[in-house]
Amino acid sequence: MKHQRGVALSGLIFWGIVITLVAVLGMKVVPTTIEYYKILKGVKATVAKVGPDATVADVRKTFDNFATVDQLDFPPEQLDVSKEKGKIVVSFDYEKRIPLFGNVSLVINYKGSSAE
Repeated sequence: MKHQRGVALSGLIFWGIVITLVAVLGMKVVPTTIEYYKILKGVKATVAKVGPDATVADVRKTFDNFATVDQLDFPPEQLDVSKEKGKIVVSFDYEKRIPLFGNVSLVINYKGSSAE
């Protein structure tokens, strides 16, 4: 007698739910990760464009131009501008709250710097 092979209906439902939950989580997290990398790219491009004698206002205005082009919803006031060893270093630190379901949210802390 041959043994039957295959997936039971309960196993199919279980794995279908697991895969769906992972896919939904990915669809909610990936856009924020892309936004983080766009901000990091804008910060690095800003430092490359402004000179070492630029003021904080100049750095923020230049970043705002990059943010406008990339359609970022990240205010330049959240940038920390400092000088280290004669070079301008721009860093940022922000928190993104992603609502999942009901009163459950996923909180991701994004940090970046032009010195990385």
